[in-house]
Amino acid sequence: MWSNGGDNRTGLLLFRIYMGPRNQREGPGMLVLAPTRELALQVKAECSKYKYKDFESICIYGGGDRKNQINMVTKGVDIVIATPGRLHDLQMNDFVNLRSVTYLVLDEADRMLDMGFEPQIVKILIDVRPDRHTLMTSATWPDGVRRLAKSYLKDPMMVYVGTLDLAAVNTVTQQVLVIPEEEKRAFVSHFIDSLKPQDKVIIFVGKKLVADDLASDFSLQGIPVQSLHGNREQCDREQALDDFKKGNVRILIATDLASRGLDVHDVTHVFNFDFPRNTEEYVHRVGRTGRAGRTGESITLVTRKDWKVAAELINILERSNQVRVYVHLCCK
Repeated sequence: MWSNGGDNRTGLLLFRIYMGPRNQREGPGMLVLAPTRELALQVKAECSKYKYKDFESICIYGGGDRKNQINMVTKGVDIVIATPGRLHDLQMNDFVNLRSVTYLVLDEADRMLDMGFEPQIVKILIDVRPDRHTLMTSATWPDGVRRLAKSYLKDPMMVYVGTLDLAAVNTVTQQVLVIPEEEKRAFVSHFIDSLKPQDKVIIFVGKKLVADDLASDFSLQGIPVQSLHGNREQCDREQALDDFKKGNVRILIATDLASRGLDVHDVTHVFNFDFPRNTEEYVHRVGRTGRAGRTGESITLVTRKDWKVAAELINILERSNQVRVYVHLCCK
């Protein structure tokens, strides 16, 4: 299933499944693979909403308590939600049997391939029973995802929302500003000052150090913020997300760790302090706002070093019927 962002697919993964009694299987009946701990934990939270079906689920990810994860999965569960690296670890050490998996979900398949997990995914696909039902979701449709689908899905039916061309969701007003590198911090400060009390914003940066620096600067100004990146401890990352979701802080400064799978419906703005490494990631970032029937705004700062992606960015804006916004801001 291909969707160009802004859709909560998590519930779809769990809505109509039947796995039979747990004691008649040698392992889990459903496996959900997700690229990051944050997305895996989010899927686990969705599973808890289906307790009336008596599903027992476990979330397996790197950085978690490995011994506890092994104990839980060997006792018997219905659903395993996992990141590829940790699942591959347990799989290679014979702690989990995937031959009983009837339902396999590859969530955010493009991100998993982009993170280099293709060898682990292929090993998992080989070990899962061949007559499984497979659902593969992706917010973009690059060559790697096409190749994976062609090689490991049998007679697949493709369902897509929007267009197959790379485009941001049309519920988001996209603004692009060409600006000197040295003026970016002053501009983001001005942007923060202009926010309304009910606004909620994700500020995307390219480096973990920049995330920490900006968070420190805002905190010194008395502005409540949280930061989210891979160098933070897992408990701190979970606390940052929880604070942001609950509205304890309304500004989250993040690397692309938060560009996919983060399901916070009331994000009003996405601010791209640093342009992402490619336009696919731009689409994912922008998709964090304008969700669940809401509208949103994105502001993207572009410097000279980003000009190499200008043509691709213009194509995305044209597909969203927003190229006028880009030209207007660039010519000011």
